[in-house]
Amino acid sequence: MNYLKFDRTLMANLEKSLAIEMLRTNDRGAYASTTIVDCNTRKYHGLLTVPIPEMDDDNHVLLSSCDETVVQHGAEFNLGVHKYGYNCFSPNGHKYIREFHIDAVTSTIYRIGGVILKKDRILESGADRILIRYTLLEAHSPTVLRLKPFLAFRNVNELTHENGAADTSYRTVDGGIACRMYPGYPELVMQISKKAEFVYLPDWYRGLKYPKEQERGYDYEEDLFVPGYFELPIKKGEPVIFAAGTEPVNVRSLKRLYDSEAEKRMVRSDFYSCLKSTALQFCNRKDDGYYVIAGYPWFKYRARDEFVSLPGLTLSTDNVEMFEKVMLNGTKAVQEFLSGGSNTTRLYDMDVPDVLLWYIWAVQQYAIKVSTKLAAEKYGDTVLDVTDFIRRQRHPNLFMHDSGLLYTDGKRVPVTWMNAMDNGRPVNPRSGYIVEINALWFNALKFASEVAAVKGHDNISDLLNYQSEMLRRSFVGTFWNGDYLYDYVDGDYQDREVRPNMIFAVSLPYSPLEREQQRAVVDIVTRELLTVKGLRSLSPKSGMYRPVYAGGPQERDRIYHNGPVWPWTISAYAEAYYKVYRMSGLSFLVRVLAGFEPEMSQLTVGTLSELYEGNPPFKGHGAMSFAMSVAGVLRAYDLVHNVLNETMSAGTARQEAKEEEEEE
Repeated sequence: MNYLKFDRTLMANLEKSLAIEMLRTNDRGAYASTTIVDCNTRKYHGLLTVPIPEMDDDNHVLLSSCDETVVQHGAEFNLGVHKYGYNCFSPNGHKYIREFHIDAVTSTIYRIGGVILKKDRILESGADRILIRYTLLEAHSPTVLRLKPFLAFRNVNELTHENGAADTSYRTVDGGIACRMYPGYPELVMQISKKAEFVYLPDWYRGLKYPKEQERGYDYEEDLFVPGYFELPIKKGEPVIFAAGTEPVNVRSLKRLYDSEAEKRMVRSDFYSCLKSTALQFCNRKDDGYYVIAGYPWFKYRARDEFVSLPGLTLSTDNVEMFEKVMLNGTKAVQEFLSGGSNTTRLYDMDVPDVLLWYIWAVQQYAIKVSTKLAAEKYGDTVLDVTDFIRRQRHPNLFMHDSGLLYTDGKRVPVTWMNAMDNGRPVNPRSGYIVEINALWFNALKFASEVAAVKGHDNISDLLNYQSEMLRRSFVGTFWNGDYLYDYVDGDYQDREVRPNMIFAVSLPYSPLEREQQRAVVDIVTRELLTVKGLRSLSPKSGMYRPVYAGGPQERDRIYHNGPVWPWTISAYAEAYYKVYRMSGLSFLVRVLAGFEPEMSQLTVGTLSELYEGNPPFKGHGAMSFAMSVAGVLRAYDLVHNVLNETMSAGTARQEAKEEEEEE
């Protein structure tokens, strides 16, 4: 029984099936993505989309799609699907789909009369190459398979059109052909494991439409180039591998290569295995080491996203080794920023005020998972350097007041995760003393004091602890309004909007709040912000609340953090709720987390979107697969299930002890 399975009824209903997407990546940052009926609805969709660092920092769509045609007795059955005009789709290959499912690989089963054809797709881990395996499961007469590749050769953020500059020629390679439409691009090498005829029939397919881009207020129509098609006989039970990549491969080894890659993949058999498999997709291996990509398909390597996501993506799945690999470059980027040197890593936004504090938090999570001693050995010097850097007023946009609080100017540039811009200005100009920055600072000082003690720096440890206690008093005096915490305070202005940022003052390992204050914060967040997809970015009671994420780019930016739900916040909420309510709140958290499981078979299969609308039915938007969302749910899941397992173990131990006493 497949956990992620879609039947013929759903597949035939394009209104439903076009809303469900699939995404597969490799550890190099390449990806394959489309809808579950193989009809591209975004400019970001493509069977082979790869980074080309020689050109820019973006991904590029090389192979947009590949249409299959089954030929029997001279009759042709085209399995492709493309959208052209309003409600105009051609061909209509979705009508032949009997099943789509994802286990270890992505599989589609077609039925055309007496022919049953299975298509399995996998993205190679060690190269920018997609492998598509076709297997004829049933056929009662000779069958021919025809493959027609649609080429784009463009940046993912752009669209292409018929033009005279395109090189429409090809060269022959072993088992296939190679094309390079424009200078600077790598070749797209297409090969087949079985002898096939390539028929050169160059043509532009004009006016393909991408409705998702139209919804988002962008250009949505493009032309794609088809160089011709491959044709080959296929026998019952015979697997045929089509490979498309940036380097040629030995066609005689394609079947072994496919099997080897399939064995490496994790089977997605339940909610947790889906998230665990997806977590690995964000960990990219580059020439200079490992990074966490913020999300697919358009995000890059953002420092805050990496430090916030990394513990959930790795430590919550017991992948300590990957945490350490990614933190090599993360720590290097921090050290380069502290020294004032140029950033030689791929991480950007290192100068944003909260980034260094999230770095310390990530190290702290490693200490909790492994040990403070090992964390101090690996990262302790950098942790202490960060606190010293801030205390000595060396950060360009963090000023430590005599009270111990950190002040940051966010009037002209965004300084927190609520970073949307409108006409060159922050949509939410959070400025002054910001609640989560100062909660993170309190936590950082406390943890740094721990680290200093482990490293034998007792004087530094005492100093940091003293400073944290001074900060505790200032924090409460500045942010506590009697019922909950101000979002930020700047001069005489105290922002009373109820936002999720206050939850970090409870959830972090070290909280500056008294227990009753913690409870009050958790309770108001539960009442006004909690949904089945995480915490709203703003309370519905606010006059600025805008739950529906729609419109063009500017309109969506204004809404971005003023109502939509952000799943990544659920981990902080779960930690805070459990800290306050302990075992009595566990069943409630189990129910909260259950709200995420339906997303595994909606929107992008097996993963979580960047954000969701603030009101039911909580429609997903933004990036198809977002690292912070997946990491947040994984951390919350890990917390809840660890507590449940410990409780069960303790109960078993008590029962065994009781039985032993009775025997005596």
